[in-house]
Order: sequence, then structure tokens, then C-alpha cells
Amino acid sequence: MSSDTNTTAAVHSNGIQVKPDVIPPRAEQGNFSEVEGQYCVRDISLADEGRRLIDWAESRMPVLLTLREKYSKTQPLKGLTIAGCLHVTKETAVLIRTLAAAGAKVTWSGCNPLSTHDAVAAALAEEGISIYAWYGNGPDFYWCIDRTIDQEPDLTLDDGCDLINTVHERHAEYAKTRVIGGTEETTTGIQRLRARSEAGQLYYPVIAVNDAETKWDFDNVYGTGQSTIDGIIRATSVMIAGKKFVVAGHGHCGSGVAKRASGLGADVIITEVKATAALKGVLEGYDVLPMDKAAAIGDIFCTATGVKDVIRKRHFEVMKDGAIVCNTGHYDAEINLKELEEIAKSKRTIRKNCQEYTMADGRRLYVLAEGRLVNLAAAEGHPSEVMDMSFANQFMSHIRLAEAHTSGDKFPIEVLDIPVEQDQYIAQTKLKTLGTNIDELTEEQQRYITDYNAGT
Repeated sequence: MSSDTNTTAAVHSNGIQVKPDVIPPRAEQGNFSEVEGQYCVRDISLADEGRRLIDWAESRMPVLLTLREKYSKTQPLKGLTIAGCLHVTKETAVLIRTLAAAGAKVTWSGCNPLSTHDAVAAALAEEGISIYAWYGNGPDFYWCIDRTIDQEPDLTLDDGCDLINTVHERHAEYAKTRVIGGTEETTTGIQRLRARSEAGQLYYPVIAVNDAETKWDFDNVYGTGQSTIDGIIRATSVMIAGKKFVVAGHGHCGSGVAKRASGLGADVIITEVKATAALKGVLEGYDVLPMDKAAAIGDIFCTATGVKDVIRKRHFEVMKDGAIVCNTGHYDAEINLKELEEIAKSKRTIRKNCQEYTMADGRRLYVLAEGRLVNLAAAEGHPSEVMDMSFANQFMSHIRLAEAHTSGDKFPIEVLDIPVEQDQYIAQTKLKTLGTNIDELTEEQQRYITDYNAGT
């Protein structure tokens, strides 16, 4: 293992200041496979395992492979560096390979401390990707992001806005003058970017990949639903049927979790702050209650809101003995673990990704994956088939940004939507790979749709 222990800061020609790392926190976490300026992963010897996992994902991601074949010939990303901050999974590796095939130099970090698959990271490092990511990376989270910024990116690809925020806050001039644009994968990240834009603090255009129909209506609903239940079962091995399953938030992600839990026989309870979302829950046949009431009767709790302190001290105090609590929102702030630890008399890890908190009255509460993304920390994240469309949107958005830059057709500096044409192209490509055909409007039908004199 090599260590970056320089005490003198370096300044790139573009104005990025590389801050010194006197004692890297990772030195306390065991040995790492590291080549300074190229990669830092847990164990490079895991690369063969990682390649097999990536190959498996590729066999389930035909849309991205179709795009890879097409754009590897024209190389529209040649000469550009893309910095990504997104979960290092086998599916993400397929996206990274596709970006590289289109000519990009790619550098990467994980966007969540517990979502990196070490074997996949090792495989990417061996393939020449400048990657800084490993499972359990808490202390070095921003150190890894900084290493990708050291590569002087032209484009950023984000999941949760940590990379974009770091570039804006620590390298503002660089963000204003060098970065062409970026993309954002999550609901939480888009909300923060729109707030930044409204405050006049967004310095380059960002495409809202999360808001594509082929992302939120599939990835968020079907992907989150299945992978969250998968994570809960892997971490606990409990039976879902017959349990009172409380889902906090009935947006796209929460509704997906509720559907899958209900399908497994759970009695689903929804908590919400948005009236229309709550009403949808009622019409789906779920009970809708405030969390203060649901806390006392729930067996399994899953937060999916993007808001902090959804479950906190007063809720823990009334939960049943044996209640299970987890989160599938991007950040770990939805469950207030600090308040739980204050009222617990003891804590122990009872099985992988499952911590048992014992209360003063003897009740035992179980928190999964340290309150982080249970579907990625305790399972493998969304199925490859659904990430195929989300990552196709990421890929095509970077092509769009690169081509606009090349042509001199600059985008306004704001949060941009995915074009409807791109959404439909990806959906059509996915259907084609599934062997599914659909109808087409005739010319007469197309005229009828826009004929305001057609009447009844």
C-alpha cells in the first residue's frame, strides 16, 4: 500500500487545489490495493470475481450494450473526462465500460459508504478505471471524491449530489469555467440541485436523469421495491407474510416497497405528509396513519422519504419488542440513530447488517444496514434489467452534453429535463430486446389527435 502523505498542497493549472492528506484515515482500516493517482480499492486480487459479476450484469442489460456498440464506433466522448460518484455495483460497471467504449476517460467513487462491491471495484481498477471506492468507506468518503476531481473532469455523473456539491463548494471557479455539465440520478439530488439553481448557485447545467419516465417509473418503483425486500430478508431471514409493514413515504420508491410487501402477504401501513400520495395509498387498499400511531403497531418499518428524522426517539419508545427498522432513502438521516443510542442500554451486531438495540425495559429493536440503503448494503441493489434503462439515460445524457459542447450549442445553466424522444427511444429499445411489439398511430389518427374541430 502506498500512502499520500505530502504536506504541501499542489495547485493544478486549472486552479484545483489538491489538499494534503497527512494521515489517510484508510490506513486504520487495514491494507488496501492502491496505486497513487490511479486507484484505491480494498483488494485487487478480487478482480476475477468482479469481472464475472459484471459479465452477468451485461447479459441482462441489452439496451446499454446496444448503445455501446453504436457509440464505440463514433466515440463522441473522446477527449473528455467523466467523474462519477455512484454506487459501485456490477450494473454501474456496465455503465462505466460503456462510457469508456464511447471514448471517455472515466474516474469514479462510491456514493454511499456501504454500497460498494469490492470485487467490482477491483475489476474496474484492473481495466484502467481510476476508481476510489471500497465497502465500509465512511472516513474517506470525501477523500475518494477529491481524488476523482484531481483528474480534472469535464463532466460529472452523480447520485445524491455529493460530487456536484463538492465541485461547487470547493472548486467554484473550476465549476464555472471548465465543467461542461453533469447528470443527477436521485430524487434527493434533484431537489437539492433545483434549490441551488433557484439560489443562483448552480454553475453548470445538470440533466435530471431521475425525472426520466424510464427511470423513476421503473427503477424507483420496481427496482427499489424488489431490492429493498431482498435486503430486509437477507439481513433478517424473517417472514414478510402476516407482518404489519410500515412504509414511510408513498412516492415512487415507497409505493414500490409497499407493492412488494403487500404481494408477500404483509399488512401494509403508509405514513405520509403529502395528501395526494396518502390518498393513493388509501385507494391501493393500505392503511394510512401518522407515524406516531404506526410506531406502536408496526413489525417492520422502512423509510423512503428523503427527509431526516422520520423515525426518532418518541417512535422508538413505543415500538414493539422485535420491531425491525430500515431505510431505503438515499441518506442515513431518516432514522435518528443518535436518539436511539441515547435510550438503548446496549447494542450488539446479532447478524450481518443487523444490529440489536436493547431498551431499558427489555424490548429489542433491530436496525438494518446502520440506517443506510438496505437494498444496497444488505443486498445487491436494483436488478440489472431495470438499471439498464436508468443507466441508458445517464449514458445518452452525457452524449447529449458532449455533442452540444462540440457544436457550440450551450445549454442554459439550470436543471434540465430528459427529452421525451430520449425516454421513448430507450423504452422502445428495451421492448425490442424483450421481443415485444406495440401498435403505431396511423396518419389519420395522428391528425385526429390535434384536430381541434373534430368535436365529438
